[in-house]
Amino acid sequence: MNEHVSQQALFKTSQLEDADSAPRNPTDNPTMGEIISTRFSRRGFLQGSLAVSAIAATVSPLALLTAEDAKADTGSAFSFREVEAGVDANHHVAEGYDADVLLRWGDPLFPDAPAFDPTKQTAEAQARQFGYNNDYVGYIPLEGSATHGLLVVNHEYTNPHLMFAGLVTVADGKIKQNPLTKDQVDIELAAHGGTIVEIEKVDGKWQPVLSSPYNRRITVNTEMMLSGPAAGNDRLKTSADATGTRVFGTVNNCAGGVTPWNTYIMAEENIHGYFSGELPAGHREAANYERLGIPNGSYEWANYYDRFDVSKEPNEANRFGWVVEVDALDPNAMPKKRTALGRVKHEGAESIVSKDGRVVFYLGDDERFDYVYKFVTAGKFNPDDRAANMDLLDEGTLYVAKFSEDGTVEWMPLVFGQGPLTAENGFQSQADVLIETRRSGDLLGATKMDRPEDIQPNGVTGTVYVMLTNNTKRTDEQVDAANPRAKNAFGHIIEIMEADGDFAATTGKWEVLLKCGDPSIADVGATFSTETTKNGWFGMPDNCAVDAAGRLWVSTDGNSNKATGRTDGLWAVDTQGEARATSKLFFRVPVGAEMCGPLFTPDDETAFVAVQHPADGGDDWDGHGRPSYYEDLSTRWPDFRDGMPVRPSVVAITKQGGGKIAV
Repeated sequence: MNEHVSQQALFKTSQLEDADSAPRNPTDNPTMGEIISTRFSRRGFLQGSLAVSAIAATVSPLALLTAEDAKADTGSAFSFREVEAGVDANHHVAEGYDADVLLRWGDPLFPDAPAFDPTKQTAEAQARQFGYNNDYVGYIPLEGSATHGLLVVNHEYTNPHLMFAGLVTVADGKIKQNPLTKDQVDIELAAHGGTIVEIEKVDGKWQPVLSSPYNRRITVNTEMMLSGPAAGNDRLKTSADATGTRVFGTVNNCAGGVTPWNTYIMAEENIHGYFSGELPAGHREAANYERLGIPNGSYEWANYYDRFDVSKEPNEANRFGWVVEVDALDPNAMPKKRTALGRVKHEGAESIVSKDGRVVFYLGDDERFDYVYKFVTAGKFNPDDRAANMDLLDEGTLYVAKFSEDGTVEWMPLVFGQGPLTAENGFQSQADVLIETRRSGDLLGATKMDRPEDIQPNGVTGTVYVMLTNNTKRTDEQVDAANPRAKNAFGHIIEIMEADGDFAATTGKWEVLLKCGDPSIADVGATFSTETTKNGWFGMPDNCAVDAAGRLWVSTDGNSNKATGRTDGLWAVDTQGEARATSKLFFRVPVGAEMCGPLFTPDDETAFVAVQHPADGGDDWDGHGRPSYYEDLSTRWPDFRDGMPVRPSVVAITKQGGGKIAV
């Protein structure tokens, strides 16, 4: 193929979350960048003798106190030989570890499911096979076992140019993606959603149990219940559902969670791309949809299904953007969209039990200049009665965060009738507040963040970690010595300490754990510790995990040969003591892929990671040097077989000979 072929007209589905997408927050609420700048420029802590060292920018007084309380060692909490950063066609894991592919796109999940045949795909087959673009990975133990349980996996989106033969054509040096057929769209619908599959560790290796009664695929055609304050509201009613309480399917499930009562959380993120058409003139949802970028029309589903055309079903989009709860232990249970947790572009819903037994969920809204939320249940978790917990997510208080320059954070309740959330501002009920969660946050003056993605509470240290992936729209006026990055391409990690160590508190303190990027380039302004090697730094923090020992692991989305000279991967990040802000590369993905997951089993002896959209790109890698599509892929990971396309997969990482990871 001509090496100068243009990628013009070749659609990359991952562009739904492209770093240069236009922000949709119209308010003049202060940005996190402005607050960080003011906070650190005013702090005497950075004006003393510690300012001469890199550690001064990363070890805060709050962290030092936390480290003392935790009696942290002075050295790193992680023991492994670091992977060398780079870009190639395969994955790489730290020396002394095995990284085994557990489940690939198209793998059968049931005894009667057909084997994967990329040239004879059908929606019926896909609905019984592992879905596409695995993102969140969760583990639900069976009988408390760390070696036998249910793996729950989100399937975020599809990349048709990597999935279907003959879809992409080349003419006059230009690549064109042809329209999808209805059969191909139906395969996409079946490839979205989630997978529940029983897995077991046998002779040190994980394997799926295909005969399990728990195994299940959730797709865009799975019937779901709408529950909570917005259920039944007129704004959720359609011609197919006059009750506003039932909806088919879930889309763009990015990060997620597992609740303390072992249900599976699927968070709906970039829903805007699935809707096309134009709202009728003067429709009441016009401003609401504009705030979420609906319709975007990236997918072609409206060509075949009216419910994805807002001109024909103007309320359908209001039925997406929620948090979905699934009882993974009951394969017949109907999934429920829990409207009490708000409607945004949800990046996960990780939870923890507070001091008084209520359950706290942390929620990111993944867009530039949008907000951080948390939800606190009204009821309390009952560890002795699982059934008593099954509707905890229908009642509680949703809060949005306001970060102040003095290092405090306030959680402001989104409650109808309080503050500006009244009829004078267009809200008639709590349902309106939740359907328009973003506008509710706007009116409360929430802090505009730099793409809040995964948010993870740490039950060992009491810290909450907030991944802020990037914000290329930050302006020059927001730059100073403490935050010297206009067009911040590399992101931040913020940590929150809730008041009195209570995750349900409405106030707390915040610090910057890391400003990411290459610390060897002064203009980048990264703040990794001086112990971090050339392989250890990263940009674009996305998902994260806290293992059983309370250690932080960060996965990334957006590193590329062009921007960083490395692929995405999984990094171990020290958060305590003198090693604070030291990072080490543990696993890296093949070219074009995003690193998702990660997840550790309760015994810390397995790390599950999800490799999403491998080969999506490759034109900036010398090993390929041109756009990548089904017939001309930058990698054929993980099978490396002619005729077999690239396949997103979940990988199980274990220590050779057994034992805990990184110990």
